[in-house]
Order: sequence, then structure tokens, then C-alpha cells
Amino acid sequence: MIQAGSSKTKLSVKDILIRGFLSGAFLGYATSLAVTATIQTGLGIVGALIFPVGFVMILLLGLELVTGSFALVPLAVFEKKSNVPKMVFNWSLVFIGNLLGSLFYAWMFFLVVTKMGHTTDAPIIQKIINITEMKTIGYSHWSSVGMLTPFISGVLCNWIVTLGVVLFFTSTSTTGKIVAMWLPILIFFAQGYEHSVVNMFVIPAGMMLGAHVTFVDWWLWNQIPVTLGNIVGGMIFTGIFLYLTYNKRKEVAIEKVGQNEISANLKIGETVVDSPSI
Repeated sequence: MIQAGSSKTKLSVKDILIRGFLSGAFLGYATSLAVTATIQTGLGIVGALIFPVGFVMILLLGLELVTGSFALVPLAVFEKKSNVPKMVFNWSLVFIGNLLGSLFYAWMFFLVVTKMGHTTDAPIIQKIINITEMKTIGYSHWSSVGMLTPFISGVLCNWIVTLGVVLFFTSTSTTGKIVAMWLPILIFFAQGYEHSVVNMFVIPAGMMLGAHVTFVDWWLWNQIPVTLGNIVGGMIFTGIFLYLTYNKRKEVAIEKVGQNEISANLKIGETVVDSPSI
């Protein structure tokens, strides 16, 4: 996790934006697929079961999703393999890339489902409009509570979503990685928690399709509080908590390997210069 976080801050601006753009688009694909499946079957759990395909593609390709970076990059900062300015810079660029990719897919999706703006008969159109209004003006009716709710939902979302990123590292096989990732992403989507990048697609798409939602509604009642919640959920409940418990094991492992190396070197009469890096 630390190595992955450090590597992310070393990517070029071009690579971050391209990989972020692709991630936003692929997550849009997965969201529209999940909504389609829900409409076709009448069962929301079916949509949740197939939604993780987007995350699987993103992680297997090594692309950039800002919600995952919220958990991994801070660990590189704690280990002094990066710093706060680089972390904020990375988060900002990935966020922009995700937003651009999501908006592009939303626009292309709009052109297809409306037959280039000539029809609004597709069932998915009204479904996405309803989702968009629920995620924005649906919160606004509750005033300050409506601001806190998407924030907490964002915390719960990225707490479990970033576990998918972590579980990716638990297997060396492609099949094992897919299965491990699938579980937490299914949990998040089935319960309808708020994911900032998913919303970068679904809310603009709903606005294009005719939802009574303004740009201010989108950002004030959803995008900003949800993103802040995603930061807290990913950075604290996944990144920091796992770091605090497993970092101790890393120190023990370093000490053990160091002792083994010293012992081996003494046996062959070599001079020990320094301990190995892990």
C-alpha cells in the first residue's frame, strides 16, 4: 500500500490525467450497466452484483481513481516517501481526470439514449433523472441534515470501497484479485452509499436528460460533501487504521530479516554495511 501510494505521487501530469480520465469513463460504463440491469430485472441487487466490473477494469489496468488515492497516498506521506503538497497535487489532478472522463461518458451516453436528443422514451432516462434529483435536491429539503447525510454516506462508501483496493494486493492471480475486489464494491453499491466519482457521471447525465437540478445543487448538496466524506472514509478508516496496526509487523519483519542477514554475513566472514530495505 505504501509503495503504491508513493508510486502515484511520482506519475507525470499526463499519465495522471489520462489514467484518471479512463477511470471516470469506465466507472460511468459500470454505473449505466448497473442501472440498466436494475431496470431489466426489477432487482437492485442485480445491478450491485455486476457494478464491480468497473473497478475490476480500473485496478487491473493500473489506472487512477481518486477515491483509492485517498487511502494509499497518505501512507506514503507518513513513511516520508512523499509529502503533503505532492499528495494534494496528486489528488487534485486525479479528481480532474476522473471528472473529465465521467463528463465525457455522460455526454456520449446522453447522445445514445436520446437518439442525439430526439427522444426521451428509454426507461433508463427517467431512472437516472430520479437518481440525480434524489442525490441533490432530495438532500436540500433537509437543510443542514441534508448536508451531513451525504457526507456520512461518503464516509461509509469509501471505507468499504478502499478495502477493495487493499484486497487487490492480497492475491497474485488475476482471478484472486477479481474475487477479492468484488466483495466490498458489491457491499457499497447494494446499499446506495455516495461515491464521488460515480456521481460525477450520474448527476451530470441526469442534468443533461432533464433533471431539475442546477450546477450549484450538484456541488453544494452532493459533490463537495460526498468528496469530503470519501476522503475521511478512505484515509482514516482504511489507510490510517491499517497502517497503525500492520506497520508494527513491518518493523518486526525488518528486524528479523536484519538479524538473519547479520548471522549469514558473520558465517561467511563478511562485514555488515547496512540492513536490507523492504
